[in-house]
Amino acid sequence: MEKKYTPSLWLCILMDLIGCASYAVPVLGDVSDLIWAPISAIIFYRMFGGPIGTFGSAFNFLEELFPGTDFIPTFTVAWVVKRIWAGRRTVAMK
Repeated sequence: MEKKYTPSLWLCILMDLIGCASYAVPVLGDVSDLIWAPISAIIFYRMFGGPIGTFGSAFNFLEELFPGTDFIPTFTVAWVVKRIWAGRRTVAMK
């Protein structure tokens, strides 16, 4: 059986904090989100992959792009979902 990679919780929290950092500079925040949104989506997909990565990267892209939605901890939520999903699969195999 192949072991699936799950990113570190601390790395996910760090990525969410980087996404929220645009709030620190009011006017530049919206401009920086235009640059950060595709970068964040690519990183998200590379970190999670599969169906979680596909859906999550699209959601993350839109969440970073639209103003006022940067507070959603997309990476951390995906980490929790992936851990629950992996736990359910392990229980189902027994």
